[in-house]
Amino acid sequence: MPEIKWKIKNIRDQVAVIDGKLAPTIVLKNARYLHSMFKQWMTGNIWILNDRIVYVGEELPSNMQGTEMVDVAGKTIVPGYIEPHVHPYQLYNPHSFAEFAGQTGTTTFLSDNMSFVLISQNKKAFSMIDKLNQLPFSFYWWSRFDSQTELEHEEDIFSNESVLEWLERHDVLLGGELTGWPRLLRGDDQMLYWIQSAKHKGKKIEGHFPGASERTLVKMRLFGADGDHEAMTADEVVKRIQHGIKVTLRHSSIRPDLPNLLKGILEKELHIFDHLMMTTDGSTPSFHQDGVMDKCIQVALDVGVNPIDAYQMASYNVARYYNMASLHGMIATGRYATLNILKDEFTPQPESVLSKGVWLKRDGEQVYTFPEMDWSILGDLNIHFDLQDDDFQFSMPIGIEMVNDVITKPYSAKVPAHKKELPLGENESYLMLVDRNGKWRVNTTIKGFDTHVKGFASSYSNTGDLILIGKSIADIKQAFCELKNMNGGIVLVEDGEVVASIPLPIAGTMYNGPVEHLIEKEIALKEALRARGYRHSDAIYTLLFLQSTHLPYIRVTPRGIFDVMKNTVMLPSVMR
Repeated sequence: MPEIKWKIKNIRDQVAVIDGKLAPTIVLKNARYLHSMFKQWMTGNIWILNDRIVYVGEELPSNMQGTEMVDVAGKTIVPGYIEPHVHPYQLYNPHSFAEFAGQTGTTTFLSDNMSFVLISQNKKAFSMIDKLNQLPFSFYWWSRFDSQTELEHEEDIFSNESVLEWLERHDVLLGGELTGWPRLLRGDDQMLYWIQSAKHKGKKIEGHFPGASERTLVKMRLFGADGDHEAMTADEVVKRIQHGIKVTLRHSSIRPDLPNLLKGILEKELHIFDHLMMTTDGSTPSFHQDGVMDKCIQVALDVGVNPIDAYQMASYNVARYYNMASLHGMIATGRYATLNILKDEFTPQPESVLSKGVWLKRDGEQVYTFPEMDWSILGDLNIHFDLQDDDFQFSMPIGIEMVNDVITKPYSAKVPAHKKELPLGENESYLMLVDRNGKWRVNTTIKGFDTHVKGFASSYSNTGDLILIGKSIADIKQAFCELKNMNGGIVLVEDGEVVASIPLPIAGTMYNGPVEHLIEKEIALKEALRARGYRHSDAIYTLLFLQSTHLPYIRVTPRGIFDVMKNTVMLPSVMR
């Protein structure tokens, strides 16, 4: 349950507005608004004092001295949109993505804590979160239970003490996502204990069950999973609902499933919209050129979902599920003054956005800029080592072949030892994973990433370690040097020259600047990669998931080349 931030004096002042002893700060007059409990469009006046709605109904306040009166006749007002499954570090950072999302009406995030757990101590992470909470935006968080890859000494990072500290926070509303659920099946009682601890504190457990059989879904429900966002067909939605698992429908840069899911639900005449939510599931920046949750609502409207159901899936349904409907997802007395003013219910991108009583957008123009964040507490990447000729040994017998953006399988690699360059036009390249502190490396080859990439380096990865790819060892070295000079980022090099790059100065994993500028850089990088033979849909996700052991079949991890299905290291990493 989110913490109630209003103190006794705040509440006394709010009641004083009703008595006419104080004037509200804002009144929205002649409002046509969505009442989430009635599931109806209603008309009335909305009184706001600072960040809280104090009255919604037919009356106008008797005291309006200094009140901002806004006549919204002819407009439609809906609650601020809630993104229930955010990975707020997909090149952007939580601050910049929130500011960007707010302009299209998404004013609340339920965010993954993975990046904070891996790159900082809890004390530092909590300090950053407390600063984010000062913004006119609502941040809530997950508590991860595993690293999503194979780390040495993972138990020190995801220790019992650390996880329980996260679960103690009022702004942590769920545990998960359960990418490490096979550990539950193998008898991991530590993870089960964390699940139970979360549920005892009234928090939800979010699953991660792509392609799961009915038997697996039943077991996961018994273990404690409350929801899942991995359904890829309407039939999979039905199976989850059948076993009491709430479903979040996904529309992301690598899984744009939402139109087909909604069409299937409508065709089956399933009356389950009150139990559905929607998410963009950590899409990369350019996917959001046309919005965040407003984009999902527009998809729902376009396929014929009733407008009220479409808006509820991105507001009230989420708030009710996460036990925060007393604060969010509803235009009614006592809730945060967070709402979107629309042209009409068929146009979900708002003309004006009010978040916690602060105008973020008025009549189509941004009117509030978030104050800058100091990210230095998370530290810089500061690569303090160089790569030597001995590091570039690619005699591994096992390579990694890309099936699609994120699925990789093993293949028999036959790259001659000590060869300095692989032929252009072929789909095989060198691949290295290097510890960000220079302690170890994993060398192999990758098939299907490209045909003409000569040198490529990224500090953006699942763990923040360095990914190097290319056909020319000289250009790979140059890409590494450019990355080092940038203090983190992604860089593409060809014949010693930088072709495209994205600086990621926040701990080597996140961009420090407006998302709009980041989108331009990301598009340029992706176009350059496509021109050099990258044939999948999202190279950024490829970088993120090369290490991710929640996906089959083979991964390159800090422990070495890892067989996911057999849960074993095939070839260990090499100490430098």
